[in-house]
Amino acid sequence: MKRKAGTVDWRDRSGMQLTSARRRERRRCTHGCARHIGLLMISIFTLAAQPGQPAPAQPSYSMQDGNLRPALPGALQGVGIDQRLDYQLPLDTVFRDEAGRSVPLSTFFKSGKPVILAPVYYRCPMLCTQILTGLESALKAVSFNPGQDFQVVAFSFDPKDTPETAASKRELYLRRYARPGTANGWHFLTGDEQNIKRLTDALGFHFKYDAKSDQFAHASAVMIATGDGRLSRYFYGVEYAPRDIRLGLVDASKGDIGTPVDQVLLFCFHYDPATGKYGAVALGSLRVASALFVLIGGAFLVIVIRREKRHQKPGGSRAGHVR
Repeated sequence: MKRKAGTVDWRDRSGMQLTSARRRERRRCTHGCARHIGLLMISIFTLAAQPGQPAPAQPSYSMQDGNLRPALPGALQGVGIDQRLDYQLPLDTVFRDEAGRSVPLSTFFKSGKPVILAPVYYRCPMLCTQILTGLESALKAVSFNPGQDFQVVAFSFDPKDTPETAASKRELYLRRYARPGTANGWHFLTGDEQNIKRLTDALGFHFKYDAKSDQFAHASAVMIATGDGRLSRYFYGVEYAPRDIRLGLVDASKGDIGTPVDQVLLFCFHYDPATGKYGAVALGSLRVASALFVLIGGAFLVIVIRREKRHQKPGGSRAGHVR
């Protein structure tokens, strides 16, 4: 049967409609993908162009700022903490353990693993208990084990404290920590005035005795030392983020403990001596992510554009020609 001139065969018409629909669908997909990728790239570049902005400083009477010391009350003059990062501790100082035995500080560094130091005094009515409780709570959330991966050494800066008091404190925190097989990693020491002064001076830990109240004015912090006895990290306050403690231990161990994930975290988080915390290196990480995103997004766009051009080549629409 002959067809009239100027008419379109129904079979050609359906093919032409199908091809046109496919082209429109492909074009919408291409344009949509390109638009989303473009918007994401603009957002990334905008963020990467901005310098990292620190959180606004909060009013604080922290003893770490030397500029505050002249304004402190007389009873607190000279009280504070001076960071002495990489300072060698006097490992020949001698203390007494919970059993009353004389032990040099080097005893706790023989394994070559990091050591957490907590300067406290055991009859302290409030702050020192909070320091030890905060440390124990943080270590509960850290998978590393005292005695195996690191040592915990609390020492009293009060010469009046006795091994009996130290033993009582140790038992209390071992019960609270309640992790089997870790008792050999917790140590509570006492000492005489001379050895206490040598160690606290090395730590930059300054305190003052008040005879009227029979108490000590002091700041609060724990420190992490490397396996060879050098100060590595200071963590201030009475509550310590488990992430900071973990990264501090990995840092102090020079990679001897921890997992590859910890090494990645150390790449993204750096220790800030001013705050005593680990903070995200936002700008550096963002720039790395931006570069990777641009490469991946660019490659995707090239693939999509080339595929679109292939489908738009002459002769690709012959199925819909008019007979």
